[in-house]
Amino acid sequence: MITVLQRVNKAKVIIENKLYSEINSGYLIFLGIFKEDSENDANKLVEKIINLRIMSDDQGKMNKSITEIGSEIMVVSQFTLCANLKGGRRPDFFPAMQPKEAEKLYNIFIKKLKTKNVRVKSGHFAAHMKIELTNDGPVTFILDSKNL
Repeated sequence: MITVLQRVNKAKVIIENKLYSEINSGYLIFLGIFKEDSENDANKLVEKIINLRIMSDDQGKMNKSITEIGSEIMVVSQFTLCANLKGGRRPDFFPAMQPKEAEKLYNIFIKKLKTKNVRVKSGHFAAHMKIELTNDGPVTFILDSKNL
């Protein structure tokens, strides 16, 4: 599993020109799921994300975890993070997990986050979404479960 995690002041998911979900201060997580990923990958990422100290303290330093601040998390599925861009000009999505299996892991990832005392919202798996966000910092990290 791979994530692009952004610290945000706000984020919204819009589907068919209607607000689907939104958060205020917290993390926007774009989640890509590879064929070889498992629940173990979800566990690793959740533990890392919950314990990261990338929220600002009173001095403006990245020193607090999301649970210490009481902020929210928005999770959006993004299979394009799994693309192979090595050959040609068109992305190859062969490394991405098939949608039915990926949706199961996506939901497991969200459920595991919810057990960590944090409010979690999400996009709609496999929907065409418009994402609006205000990045805070900007603070953006890429986390790969295979490298944790």
